[in-house]
Amino acid sequence: VQLVESGGGSVQAGGSLRLSCEVSGYTVSRYCVGWFRQAPGKEREGVGAIYTGGTTHYADSVKGRFAISQDNARNTLSLQMSSLSSEDVATYYCAAADWRACTSAVWDSQAQYNIWGQGTQVTVS
Repeated sequence: VQLVESGGGSVQAGGSLRLSCEVSGYTVSRYCVGWFRQAPGKEREGVGAIYTGGTTHYADSVKGRFAISQDNARNTLSLQMSSLSSEDVATYYCAAADWRACTSAVWDSQAQYNIWGQGTQVTVS
């Protein structure tokens, strides 16, 4: 079971970026997947998550700007980010957990997820 993030890079303030999380070794539709980020010198925080059935959750700081989608045919998840600012600079991670271990109330708890990607860097200039 493996998660591989891609799509990170540098973007100007106000711009957009789309991150992808490619899943291998399991069927993504049977898992909940969260997106997290860690800025330099700060703790890792939840950005958003998508649960079986398509229910999504977002941190207040990204609501209306970020959107999570899932492509079951390609076993891939995406994080579409827009109106980016310096506050969004971080390494972004996707993480997954079997649907039986998923609870919406703790979508942003790192402890819920037992499979993590290696991260992808996002820089805003």
